[in-house]
Amino acid sequence: MKSEPNRREKIDRIVVSAAQMKAIEEMVFEAGMPVAALMEKVAGAIARRICTLYPSPMQVGILVGPGHNGGDALVVARELHFRGYGVVVYRPLSKSKSLTQHHAQYVESLGIELSDRPDKLFSCDLIVDGLFGFGLTRSLKGEIAQTIDRIASSSIRVVSIDLPSGLHTDTGKVLGTAIRATRTLCLGLWKRAFLQDLALEYLGEVELIDFDLPLKEIEAVLGKSPHLQRLTPDMARAALPLPRPSRTHKYDRGHLLLVCGSRRYSGAAILAGLGARASGVGMLSIAVPESLKLMLSDRLPEALIIGCRETETGAIERLSGEIDVDRYDAIACGPGLTKDGVRAVEAVWGAPCPILLDADGLNILVQLGTFLPKEAPLLLAGESGLRGAQTVFTPHPGEFRRLFPDLVEHLEDVPTAARGAAQQSGAIVVLKGARTAIAHPDGTVWLNAQSTPALARGGTGDVLTGLAGGLMAQGAKQTDSIAPKVCAAVWWHAQAGILAAQERSELG
Repeated sequence: MKSEPNRREKIDRIVVSAAQMKAIEEMVFEAGMPVAALMEKVAGAIARRICTLYPSPMQVGILVGPGHNGGDALVVARELHFRGYGVVVYRPLSKSKSLTQHHAQYVESLGIELSDRPDKLFSCDLIVDGLFGFGLTRSLKGEIAQTIDRIASSSIRVVSIDLPSGLHTDTGKVLGTAIRATRTLCLGLWKRAFLQDLALEYLGEVELIDFDLPLKEIEAVLGKSPHLQRLTPDMARAALPLPRPSRTHKYDRGHLLLVCGSRRYSGAAILAGLGARASGVGMLSIAVPESLKLMLSDRLPEALIIGCRETETGAIERLSGEIDVDRYDAIACGPGLTKDGVRAVEAVWGAPCPILLDADGLNILVQLGTFLPKEAPLLLAGESGLRGAQTVFTPHPGEFRRLFPDLVEHLEDVPTAARGAAQQSGAIVVLKGARTAIAHPDGTVWLNAQSTPALARGGTGDVLTGLAGGLMAQGAKQTDSIAPKVCAAVWWHAQAGILAAQERSELG
């Protein structure tokens, strides 16, 4: 986030709604780009990609809808035919846009069979889905829906153009039924559905087909800093506190305090500590119940382990007297704490540095209610909020429901839910899920496009808390936004999960 991204990286970050994509395309056409020329360019790129992925000889079935997505599919049919592929076209709707109709006539003149019956599709090696592109809002029914369901129950590979037919562009919701693609070639800019949990099982492998939309038109619609962005490797690398100066000191590299663990959940403290250690933070202090001190010292010998007085249930009763919350660059609190760690959370809340609350840190915040006006439970007013310093919440959906009960109805639309929570609370909100969203109080939402279901297991959130806390503590002035560090933590955490799954399987 330090260096100016090039055009390709800018394009790869941007996520648009159906309405925004339509507005951008209209501006391009108004500037003089002929629709037919753009269709030829886009469909030519799709055809070349298909030829690379699935070399001939091969029998290809093409699903053609009435709009320009269907026109793209017809141009693809033509180009594959010229390259020696066997092609059959399923065109269930005879009425179509004028340009699509012209392409249909030309394709038929080449001797390619066009049919309103789907039977021949099921002897194909590959199906190209060009039924409906972005902007679909009505549910699919009748023979089209039945054909889509038959394709789903077959073993035929499917490449979808722009978006699998039947998915809502913005929410990823299935409209009656939807194509289950093997691969989806998203056109121009990433659509919101690609970052929505609901759409994941339908998208398959995804990639962006960049057809050189001018940044001028994109920025005219979205502004120079779009409020919905994908996390990219370049963003994650740029947020790391590297390189280190040749002459430096451990306290120059950040001091993090972790407040975590209980007799019942000792592993959470260890995992959070290991996550913090992986961040490269210069100094790590970990506050745990006194009974866990030796265990933590054994597993994390480089950390300063501070034993705290504990309750009868083995939770932190209060922070040790040797802990001065004014001394730390960041504090992360919550993993394994249990709801008995109330006084610890109260102390952390009063710290002048950035804090991150996770797990029972969030549950206790709801339980206390003392910081939170009843009318607007988490209204903090701006990024520094009532605390006077930056705050990060990292809820999973269950914790989110308790924190933001009036936003539960938006949980199926992850970016909308996360944005609402950040604006309501004044905190940076990390809504964890298959596609984790990081929302800033100014309305910006970053979405992590790469993750793995291998992370759906106990303890991975504790590791993220430690990693995020460690990055937050490093190299930033109190006036700097910690959002880039939080985004980097989410991205690197997911990448570690992906690598581990490749090495040990999703189960290991």
